[in-house]
Amino acid sequence: MSDAKRQEASLDLPLDPPGAGESKQSWVYRQIRERILKGALLSGVRLPSTRSLAQRWCVSRSTVEAAYDQLRSEGYTAGTVGSGTYVAAVIPDKFFRRGQPHQEASAKPVPTPLGQDQTGSPFSSRTADASLFPLASWNKGLAASTRQITPAQLGSDQFQGWPPLREQIARYLGAARDIRCDPHQVIVLSGIRDALNLCGRILLKPQDKVLIEDPGYLNAVPIFGQYTPHVMPLPIDTHGFATAQARRQRGVKLVYVTPAHQSPTGITMPVSRRLELLDWAEQSGAWIVEDDYDSEFNYDGAPLAALKSMDNADRVIHCGSFNKSMFNALRIGYAVVPKTLVPAFIEAQRMAGRANSVIEQMTLTRFLDDGGFARHVRKARGVYARRRDVLLQALQQAAATDTLRISGEHAGFHLLWWLPDGWEMAHVVEAGKRAGVGVQALADFCRKTVLPPGVVIGYSAVEEERLRRFGLLLANARPKR
Repeated sequence: MSDAKRQEASLDLPLDPPGAGESKQSWVYRQIRERILKGALLSGVRLPSTRSLAQRWCVSRSTVEAAYDQLRSEGYTAGTVGSGTYVAAVIPDKFFRRGQPHQEASAKPVPTPLGQDQTGSPFSSRTADASLFPLASWNKGLAASTRQITPAQLGSDQFQGWPPLREQIARYLGAARDIRCDPHQVIVLSGIRDALNLCGRILLKPQDKVLIEDPGYLNAVPIFGQYTPHVMPLPIDTHGFATAQARRQRGVKLVYVTPAHQSPTGITMPVSRRLELLDWAEQSGAWIVEDDYDSEFNYDGAPLAALKSMDNADRVIHCGSFNKSMFNALRIGYAVVPKTLVPAFIEAQRMAGRANSVIEQMTLTRFLDDGGFARHVRKARGVYARRRDVLLQALQQAAATDTLRISGEHAGFHLLWWLPDGWEMAHVVEAGKRAGVGVQALADFCRKTVLPPGVVIGYSAVEEERLRRFGLLLANARPKR
């Protein structure tokens, strides 16, 4: 590293005051993150020591250390205690020129996704636990909505979604996912699959190419394959979607990614890769579909802001769902679409005659506004984290002297266990069936790529006792040495 690169960054710049309710750690983190993204702190520059910055900014050293840890975990910085902390994110020049974010092929057959009604199936284990949902509170909200709704509201067609709900979703995404969007950009849908289907119908022609992650979401190929035969899986790497491979493709119209918690490996796409992907999409004219399916559930720290939050060129369609965070039968999701695509999405909804129940939309609006949703997510997050811990302990005990290799355990409803040498896939899957724990071979999610043996294990909707029983059954299936 050159002397210029090694020089310590000056953070003696005007500071924004903390936002309402913003913690000191979040404030320190935000000040540094924004300077990195603005280009005020260049890649390779060394940050001040935690002691020095704490004195300058009049906060405790532990606060700065926590903020540095978060920046390092999200890929903005690198380094270790004693060797210094350096800016690590490599940000394209175009990103600097645009300024700060928030301003305006044939594949092998894909297995049929497992149904929701199978007890202990991989799918049902990787979903919200409906028993945790405050049904009594929800029922009161439904009753209130029914009493208050007017005949005019019952008779109106809201193909874009109930306006107050779109306002609440925009507000929620701004606070939780750092997405600054106008409510007019929000389209209320039945879920993420509905969003993907709309994207395909509106954006794709038979000659267009779609790039998807390999391994990846099982429904991506059949959904996009309705509109083009050119759905090409690209092998992921240690940072998720491989943008370098995408640059070698021609005729790409759409890219589908799960950057927050890659499905199924659980990889979180770092900042540098996200900015590289956005830069390529702008250059190539491709649209990016961001599936943000489980971002509410991070157990070891705050999640990285959404890809859409960095989308200066307005190329990202951000998809989310309350079905995942509340209960499956709700059937309310959303897409935040680029401003130029809003009319096309509304027209597609109108032509299809699709609209969600206005009474349920009114109830969800109230649930978001009065803090019920936030309280439910906090409660569920704690339960899922405990179940994750129980599963990890069970796997560790079952593996015994074998090295336990896990990925994706920091967030979401599932984790990936890379099987040690000698373990039989069939025995692991059978143990899951007997315990009522959803276990699925990683190979089922692969189209072309070949990876070492691993299993995707869902735990969010599984009681702790079943997870412990799973561990005991695995111990019995452990290969004899």
